[in-house]
Amino acid sequence: MSLPDSLPERIGPRPSTTDVNPHTQLDQNAPAELQDQLRDHALSLPGVRAGPSKVSVPGAVAFFLDEPPRPAAVPDVFGGEWGHIHPRYDGSLHLILPTPEAERLIELGWAEFHNIVKLGQVPPIVVMLYGPRDARELAVARQVVELAYLAAGGAEHAADGRAIGVAAS
Repeated sequence: MSLPDSLPERIGPRPSTTDVNPHTQLDQNAPAELQDQLRDHALSLPGVRAGPSKVSVPGAVAFFLDEPPRPAAVPDVFGGEWGHIHPRYDGSLHLILPTPEAERLIELGWAEFHNIVKLGQVPPIVVMLYGPRDARELAVARQVVELAYLAAGGAEHAADGRAIGVAAS
């Protein structure tokens, strides 16, 4: 369960974000249709349930895995919520990932640690994944969402038999 070696760097400068909570992406926001596609992809993963976030702003859609089929690879720091997507004005996501994968995403320009990591309130496993600006970035974001799902103990295969967390060729 890891990001592919071929994961590209994100093009351009990082978006502006807040350095206080709520941790928000301020510019370079994802178009609404890409936000919807990414949210729907997360909710299509086996066993995932949508709900209001326990930790985010009103309107954020949280992803829960009530009965993980495998042991989680990361601590449950948000009461079963392994990620959420922010409302339309933002479009970024907060996801829980293993530290090496979080650090790699940050190095490649796709993410940053959540402010609560910077404050030492949670381990370095909670990242803001910047909202995808185009189809190429949506493909990367889908991979990252799948990695967070797997880290939460999600199923390794979708209902159609497709391996989850494996980039399509």
